[in-house]
Amino acid sequence: MAKGASLGGFTQGHTARCVHDGIGAASRNASRGGLVGNSEASRTRSRYSGYLLDNGTKEAPTRFAVLSSLFDPGTIRHLKACGVSRGWNCLEVGGGGGSVASWLADRVGPTGRVLATDIDPRFLEALDLPNLEVRRHDIATDALPEGAFDLVHARLVLMHLPERKTALARMISALKPGGWLVDEEYDSCSMPPDGTVSPGEVLLQTQVAMSRLLEDGGVDRLYGRGLCGRLRAHGLVSIGAEARAFMWQSGSPGAALVRATYELLRDAMVDRNYITPQQFEEDIARLDDPDFLMPSPILWSAWGRRP
Repeated sequence: MAKGASLGGFTQGHTARCVHDGIGAASRNASRGGLVGNSEASRTRSRYSGYLLDNGTKEAPTRFAVLSSLFDPGTIRHLKACGVSRGWNCLEVGGGGGSVASWLADRVGPTGRVLATDIDPRFLEALDLPNLEVRRHDIATDALPEGAFDLVHARLVLMHLPERKTALARMISALKPGGWLVDEEYDSCSMPPDGTVSPGEVLLQTQVAMSRLLEDGGVDRLYGRGLCGRLRAHGLVSIGAEARAFMWQSGSPGAALVRATYELLRDAMVDRNYITPQQFEEDIARLDDPDFLMPSPILWSAWGRRP
């Protein structure tokens, strides 16, 4: 393919790394197979529709760093198992801090391409890789090029979206025949802390309040558990799934993630009277207790191939 030719909605060649709003005339983008942002209103809905774990908060860098430390090794193992290699065209949905997008760009090499999307791509924009393109894009409402990618990956994205059924279908349609989907989502319902099972485990009141707040915002906290069945229902083949969980202790990366997330959501939880400021401070202090234990949410990784 000649340099600069259209490749699955993004440009091949050294100019591939760029940032787009994903907004433009629908007919123009449809004709070239690019990503389509439906309108300025669509982008505004994405930013202000109540998404609680916003990329623009001061806690975001800590959260992304810890998520990478905790989960990237398992994610990369699954991507390798799918055969990701040089020359592949990959889509990273909800790229967040960019650690997986960076790994993919290195893995596919100069003959491959990676498109990383997010409703707020501020961290992705800092990446300077010649085979990586960054786009502002809302997977819930904005189109994707169909049949364009060898791999589509997302982690902790769909569970947050009221339009998760549409988003999953859109991701699958973006696969080439034979292309792989790898999606990773939490099940934070099936394994709550239980002090009768393991001394030191405690169900913090702030954890209860956070779960309620997330559910208010449309989060499906059990979504990861059903991933395997959903991929089967969409007709994917070579389907598999794996669950990972950790026991988080004081001073661990998991405790740091819990602290950052609690602090991010503190005001919303207190404003709705789901927790008192005193309860919040007591729980934050409990994270520093040497005896503290908390099982992590279960991260389900599910994969399947488009026939």
